[in-house]
Amino acid sequence: MAPPDTRTQILDAAEHLFAERGYRGTSVRAITDLAGANLAAVGYHFGSKAELLAAVARRVIEPINAAQCAGLDRLLARTPDPAVTELVEAFAGPLFDEMPAGDEGGARTSRLIVTILSDPAEEVRSWTGPAEDTVRERYLAAFGRALPGLSPEELRFRMRGILAVTAVDRVEVYQQRSPACLSPVAGEAARRWAITFLTAAMSAPPTGT
Repeated sequence: MAPPDTRTQILDAAEHLFAERGYRGTSVRAITDLAGANLAAVGYHFGSKAELLAAVARRVIEPINAAQCAGLDRLLARTPDPAVTELVEAFAGPLFDEMPAGDEGGARTSRLIVTILSDPAEEVRSWTGPAEDTVRERYLAAFGRALPGLSPEELRFRMRGILAVTAVDRVEVYQQRSPACLSPVAGEAARRWAITFLTAAMSAPPTGT
């Protein structure tokens, strides 16, 4: 197998460091040192540190988004108004698939998602593009039909909660590293627990004013 090219090495190093240190805590020099590349390579391949973050985030998120879209397509082909639990499964299931228990890559993905949700740097909040917006809006519309009493703002908040709960759970499972937590049976149980919990959270009555 051929070694990864310079662009891939930089992406791998940046993903690792952004997940561990956040955006502002990661310097371009640290990324290139870990990648074994020179400083100019980031500018050549990505243009800037912010654009490198966007490339890292998209590389991680795009497979999840694609699976989420495919899951929603399957539901809508069967019925125009899927149940909340089906929507939660279609939205959250790919997160578990891309962040398996006991897998370093899955743990890094979950840490990166937590970073994206929590890092205060403006660059972290502005990396998304039309593809990510499309996935979010499609699920918002489907959840909105299933939960007509919720405002769009509260729906958005609850959907962010799905991402946060799943990512934090995957990080914690990896860090525990106990045989019980890392077994396929435990992983499938955690998935079922999450779907039950998140369905209840999504289905809760609207918050009173």
